[in-house]
Amino acid sequence: MYANVYSACLYGIDGVIIEVEVDLSNGIPQTSIIGLPDSAVRESVERVRSAVKNSEFNFPLQRITINLAPADLRKEGSAFDLAIALGLLSASGQIQLPTNQRLLVIGELSLDGALRPVNGILSIVDLAKRQGFTAVLLPQMNASEAHLIEGIEIYGLDHLRQLTPQTMSSPPANPPSAHSSSPRPTLYLKNFDHLKTSSNIHFEFESSSLSIPEDYSDVLGQQHVKRALTIAAAGMHNIMLMGPPGTGKTMLIRRLPTILPTLSNEESLEVTKIFSAAGKLKEAETGLMKRRPFRAPHHTISAAGLIGGGMVPKPGEVSLAHKGVLFLDELPEFSRTVLEVLRQPLEDRSVHISRARASYTFPAHFILACSMNPCPCGYLGAAPPLPPCTCSPGRILRYRDKISGPLLDRIDLQVEVPRPSDWPSDVQPLSSEAMREQVRHAQHLQAERYAQLPFTWNSELSGKMLRQFTSRTSQADILLKGTFEALGLSMRAFDRILKLARTIADLEKAEVIEASHIAEAIQYRQLDRKVQDLMG
Repeated sequence: MYANVYSACLYGIDGVIIEVEVDLSNGIPQTSIIGLPDSAVRESVERVRSAVKNSEFNFPLQRITINLAPADLRKEGSAFDLAIALGLLSASGQIQLPTNQRLLVIGELSLDGALRPVNGILSIVDLAKRQGFTAVLLPQMNASEAHLIEGIEIYGLDHLRQLTPQTMSSPPANPPSAHSSSPRPTLYLKNFDHLKTSSNIHFEFESSSLSIPEDYSDVLGQQHVKRALTIAAAGMHNIMLMGPPGTGKTMLIRRLPTILPTLSNEESLEVTKIFSAAGKLKEAETGLMKRRPFRAPHHTISAAGLIGGGMVPKPGEVSLAHKGVLFLDELPEFSRTVLEVLRQPLEDRSVHISRARASYTFPAHFILACSMNPCPCGYLGAAPPLPPCTCSPGRILRYRDKISGPLLDRIDLQVEVPRPSDWPSDVQPLSSEAMREQVRHAQHLQAERYAQLPFTWNSELSGKMLRQFTSRTSQADILLKGTFEALGLSMRAFDRILKLARTIADLEKAEVIEASHIAEAIQYRQLDRKVQDLMG
């Protein structure tokens, strides 16, 4: 006797359709799972056995072979439990599944037959819809998340007993034994309409509806830093703030999400999939994520925690910050080994993790925002009443050497944040709304300029596209080349100055990059100039 049921598992952050084949034959009772299962999949036999028995069904006392196809793909997780149980019940003639729907089944079983939620439902349901499935049977606790994908029927199941339209409130007086020889009457399931769930999700798409308590109007002074943050948000450029302790570096960066636009529909689905796969999507009832993520890991994080990995690779902080902000506070306190793993995702905007059996790719397109003190004691260049710096030039160089030159090259804006001086009381602090309007205008220009190209932001320009979209005046060219020679910049820094100048020009509504735009972009290369001064 043979039956097959379609299920799915996660491969990175994407779903993969798996066909669960069940064959019953005569012989010594035993159960074998083949098709490269991991430990969690092999253990599903005992979970399914107990769940079937405790749900008033019979577990077949025959030779059972379960194949997970395709056989050459590693199968991981507990999401196949429900599909295996339905395959066994169907192959043994205890139930007959509906034939009028192409059904995908996913869920983890507890020993008493109840369903537990699984991670990655959003990716799996999205894949099921794209591959022609008309319905998905899954744990009731995952139903809200599944409803984020429209155009496919969602059936929520709390317990195996609910497979029948009339759920038994108490066990029958003489329930069938797992060892009973009397056959159980076949349950013919024409549909799962009694399990159909409805969506009560409220989707929010307007940025004005996203209430954010923090605002840049809380920060008094620091107008030049707010200008730099506006540029970073407008072109998705990486930024570093340097200054003595207590000057507001962390406060300024933590408000960066308040000037970023909400995620587009496509970006929202992509970001929500990542959080779903990582098991961090806690409130699916509020709809797809519309606010750009902001991740701020502690400096004790490991390289695997930052970049992703593990025996079964999961998204790291760089992927959880996709389309948003990754904030590394007190950058030199992070391990140099950890920081060096950022170099590749900052260039490729994705992470490639290879294991013996498979390779995984996670998206990682984010704004890297960092803060640091100018020296170990924190007071280099500080004016009274702050205490004087007690660090030697060699000690300062060793402190900054924790950040390698290649990583520093990838940070477009390096901005000093001094202790605020006196400011006029009648000057209204620049608010997040005013800064967001500038960002929105610059991003609109970029969207129109790159409408037919596979990227959206000025920071993504490279190669021929960089030369094409950064036309500049002769004075700007002379200034750029002179600075390149004087500071000994790398070609990567040269290109990043051009990208930054393109964003500054967009904020100024200028078609051609002028010398003033290049000059402003150059003055944000603070560490390049500081290192030259220290070496001199």
